[in-house]
Amino acid sequence: MATRRMTVSQAIVEFLANQYTVDGDVRVRTIQGVFGIFGHGNVAGIGQALKQLSVEDPGKMPYFQARNEQAMGHESIAYSRMTRRRSTFACTASVGPGATNMLTAAAVATTNRLPLLLLPSDTFANRVADPVLQQLELPQDPSVSVNDAFKPLSRYFDRVQRPEQLYSAMLGAMRVLTDPNETGAVVVCLPEDVQAEVIDVPEEFLSMREWHIRRPRPDSGLIAKVANAIKSAKAPFIVAGGGVIYSDAHAELRELVESTGIPVGASQAGVGALDWDHPQYLGSVGATGTFASNRLAADADVVIGIGTRYSDFTTGSRTTFQNENVKFININIASFDAFKHGSSLPVVADAREAISELVEALAGYQVSDDYREEYGNQKKLWDTVVDEAFVDQKREQPSQSEIIGAVIAASDADDTVVCAAGSLPGDLHKLWRVRGELGYHVEYAFSTMGYEIAAGIGVARAKDKGDSIVMVGDGSYLMMHTELVSAVAENIKFITVLIQNHGYASIGHLSETIGSQRYGTKYRFRDEAGNNFETREKLPIDLATNAESLGVKVWRIEESPNAIEDLKAAIKEAKAFDGPSLIHINSDPLIYSPSGEGWWEVPVAPVATLESTQKAYQTYQAGKAKQRPYLG
Repeated sequence: MATRRMTVSQAIVEFLANQYTVDGDVRVRTIQGVFGIFGHGNVAGIGQALKQLSVEDPGKMPYFQARNEQAMGHESIAYSRMTRRRSTFACTASVGPGATNMLTAAAVATTNRLPLLLLPSDTFANRVADPVLQQLELPQDPSVSVNDAFKPLSRYFDRVQRPEQLYSAMLGAMRVLTDPNETGAVVVCLPEDVQAEVIDVPEEFLSMREWHIRRPRPDSGLIAKVANAIKSAKAPFIVAGGGVIYSDAHAELRELVESTGIPVGASQAGVGALDWDHPQYLGSVGATGTFASNRLAADADVVIGIGTRYSDFTTGSRTTFQNENVKFININIASFDAFKHGSSLPVVADAREAISELVEALAGYQVSDDYREEYGNQKKLWDTVVDEAFVDQKREQPSQSEIIGAVIAASDADDTVVCAAGSLPGDLHKLWRVRGELGYHVEYAFSTMGYEIAAGIGVARAKDKGDSIVMVGDGSYLMMHTELVSAVAENIKFITVLIQNHGYASIGHLSETIGSQRYGTKYRFRDEAGNNFETREKLPIDLATNAESLGVKVWRIEESPNAIEDLKAAIKEAKAFDGPSLIHINSDPLIYSPSGEGWWEVPVAPVATLESTQKAYQTYQAGKAKQRPYLG
């Protein structure tokens, strides 16, 4: 067998350069490049291998800088979502803090079921120099390193303690990255000495390899049972989840709902399954849902979940579906999700394949005219409410709803909105009028503060048409904005709309609902006597200048009655600008978006001296009374 003498790191980098994902007619590189921040743990290993390849064959494995290890993971995750889980990046970090900085990214990937390859460096396998710089020492178990913290966050974890282990480790990693049922964070730990060890690598390991994404069909006869259950229903309702997006089942879903008339509500990950103005699309469902979706969901007797994991926001903490006889039909490629809520008919299959078979099985079936009229009226009512929320009220500090409306008005159908945390995801879920299959990118499984800027870059890398538009509040911006420098270094065009709330708007509102009066959520000088940050003046922070100092083109929207019109004009100018840009606007966080009649459970103290908490507990009990004990 022909072999090549290489270091372990050189073999890994070349191996990754030759892996391809095949999904039907689509064939793409599985690993589009490597993000790396180098330290003593990986500079002589993966760092040297990337440098060597950049000299020998610069295009074979692209290398990208990052300013934060967590952020490079977020950028990779965003890219993988935009490519429907077909491609991602590898991320290499040094020993200790560099490695553990990627823990949050691992959790984001696994929670969202999105592929991410992490290559954290580990301490010396030979232990000759123990303890090395940045090594965690546990006297009771010297085999443990900080990288063991990745184990509960990963769908695949391995540690290459000997060079010969790299073959099974990397092939196992690729298997999980390209399996839609298993995918998530894939972590292969690389001790710094092993990274630079020499091994004779078989040419077969380094040759081109294709990984075909599985699209399993439903079990024989099962779709006929699903069709019979739907035909017997008076009020069937579809919950479209991220599985519809990832399996590229948009056309099939449209055919299903147009031929049957069944209405659709979407989870956060499922927005984009249908365009906002489709007659059967009632908008988001659940805690941050529209009242159109939530009213229909409440009375539904058969709920068809397609590619959804039924988070508490989707189920309104199990208050969304109120029909006493409701039955769940769950179509999901993961049996773990298909069997949730005691599903009467779990269908473990790819969304696109299952929907296609369901279209045939339901040929000739349609919901009643009365049902169509009912949900059609609810959709019209909600659309009118949103229209009114978008009207420019000429406030010096506009509402977040007005800002969202302005961004929609100034953006194009091919653009993608990006968000993750704060009050924006809830408002976007209800209000954003998605006009394209990949036009909505809100990370809400882990709802990670600091995700937005890095994700905006990842989305921009994946798009060949339209712009990446990040919407972020000041709280999340301050968590991790330094990837703006990466965008400047590569002149990556994307637009950030930074909404200045002078605090944590989302938790501030939540704090009010549980009776804590926005305690600890405002950006104010500290009042030492009162032990709070409530009463003194706002902090004199200037985030527009901050972004400008990093090399970003900035537009400042002054507080005036023309703020919304100025915002629209700035977005148009930013879209014409060739590079990273940011638009800064102040908003009034106390003007809330329209209610969608959803509920989310956050416990309230049952015993309190604060009158506000006592009243909040009464409201909480009313919500708890609507909870239903779905099985599973």
